[in-house]
Amino acid sequence: MADEDFPPWSEAGDADAGPPEPPERDPDTADMFGAPPAPKPSAPVEQPSAAYTVIARKYRPRSFEDLYGQEAMVRTLRNAFSSGRIAHAFMLTGVRGVGKTTTARLLARALNYETDAIHAPSLDLREEGRHCRAIIEGRHMDVLELDAASRTGVADMRELLDGVRYAPVEARYKVYIIDEVHMLSTGAFNALLKTLEEPPPHAKFIFATTEIRKVPVTILSRCQRFDLRRVEPDVIVKSLEMICGKENALVEAEGLMLIARAAEGSMRDAQSMLDQAIVQGEPGMTIPATLIRDMLGLADRAQTIALFELLMRGEAGPAIETFRTLYGYGADPGQVMLDLLDHAHAASVAKAIGAQALIMPKEQAARLAAVGAAVSAGSLSRVWQMLLRGHEEVRRAPDAAAAVDMALIRLAYAADLPGPEEALKRLQAGDGSLGGGSGPGGGGMGAPSGGGGQMSSGGGVTAQGRMMAPQPQAAEAVPNLQSFADVLALIEKKRDIALRLDVERYVRPVSFRPGAIEFEPAPGAPTNLAQRLVAKLKEWTGQPWLIAAQGGGGAESQWERQKREEREVRGQVEQDPFVLAVMQAFPGAEIISIRNTPIPEPSSVTDAPEEDED
Repeated sequence: MADEDFPPWSEAGDADAGPPEPPERDPDTADMFGAPPAPKPSAPVEQPSAAYTVIARKYRPRSFEDLYGQEAMVRTLRNAFSSGRIAHAFMLTGVRGVGKTTTARLLARALNYETDAIHAPSLDLREEGRHCRAIIEGRHMDVLELDAASRTGVADMRELLDGVRYAPVEARYKVYIIDEVHMLSTGAFNALLKTLEEPPPHAKFIFATTEIRKVPVTILSRCQRFDLRRVEPDVIVKSLEMICGKENALVEAEGLMLIARAAEGSMRDAQSMLDQAIVQGEPGMTIPATLIRDMLGLADRAQTIALFELLMRGEAGPAIETFRTLYGYGADPGQVMLDLLDHAHAASVAKAIGAQALIMPKEQAARLAAVGAAVSAGSLSRVWQMLLRGHEEVRRAPDAAAAVDMALIRLAYAADLPGPEEALKRLQAGDGSLGGGSGPGGGGMGAPSGGGGQMSSGGGVTAQGRMMAPQPQAAEAVPNLQSFADVLALIEKKRDIALRLDVERYVRPVSFRPGAIEFEPAPGAPTNLAQRLVAKLKEWTGQPWLIAAQGGGGAESQWERQKREEREVRGQVEQDPFVLAVMQAFPGAEIISIRNTPIPEPSSVTDAPEEDED
């Protein structure tokens, strides 16, 4: 067959192309076994990506101006960069979520910042530089970010430091970011020391840690340290409001404050909790604070304030019922104790400064200020100490709710007892019964008790004003020493402390006459005591002295006499009827000290008698 018998070749879609070849089989007919034809697989429909960037990553600071609450650190770095005094190693420390790793990446960008107009390190990162995108995405070959938790050994550190001596490939500096540096081993720290002390000019080190005390001081002394502060709640709330505006989310202001308080100064924790709170409600609806409180497992603050008021009134039953209601709604027992601690602190602050100092809604601040105004500062301090102990018991107890019940009963019982100052007033008035009052400190919220008192909170009693030890009166120093007491007074006047202590403790006088002293040395007396006393008396009086130490027969030393008198006075105080009544009223109490109370002198100005009008 000749070539011209075949149809000419043509491209698809050509109008000159001949008819297409018939298919080998009809796709609509059954196969040889009678089965219907299999349907053709349809092309997969492309679904939109389900990847979601969380708020904590989406709103990570991209410049130093976006670092919330770290103005002091940013100011120091800005001055250092502008003056060219850039350290070779930085140590960033702080609690989780305050921006340590973010600051380290921003520092790496600032060190290698370069644009068409800027060719030097700069903290002005508002315009993206040549290396910024690669550093942000973690793919820049001159910026190495390492996790010390996974590379803790000496071999890992040596492998890392082998590349320090080589110059950077693209950027200005070769930057090493080591996160959680406190987890390095001792050998790894030692391997890092020499390089960190004398690094090449093209290398910079940035360390981040939450446990600064675990970092050796030899490392700290070679770094410029920055302590990143906790972010204040009001700053966190402003940041969350900005994020809500950009995310078109509606959250109540009280809910944002709950998140800010629960974050405890961590911006990342606050953003993560906001991310969780946004999905609590339907799209377009305002998320109430109650939903956020349930999400966080917090008790209603208004209810815990009511619980605090019941405790301060000494009402144990209603207080336990209120707590069990909160517990039934899912409140964490430890969180309830923390809220009570916050209320005790807020009431104390409001009492000292005023309700305007409290960062909370006005109604709640007014209620806590009323509690603070109704009780004494000493009572609030005692409640604070008891709540601290109760919180520790709740953390350790196998049944946290039962521990809270016992703590509430103890607080209500203490609120029904009089304070130490009121107890002493009743004892002085002859009332032996120490029945409860109507509130903490014996006055409750309706009758505040007076401050001060003569009983220590640790259980000891200081007896004053009854049987007191007479203090020896030192004779005035005169040019002529006529007694051993004059010698002691002269030594005290000359302020020779070492000689005075030795003479009072070890000299037992036998005889005294002007120019001669005989004494018995007490056990443990210095061997050169007589020579020192002779030299000093000759220097101070201008005449020679003869001082001899005998074997025995001396009187008591000054120190021995004071101890004897203290024992006698203590015995008299312990037998005093008033003190016996106090010791009986407070079992387990003990006398810890006895001191004199100066008696005020009567005023010389007396009121003139009124004249008779007649």
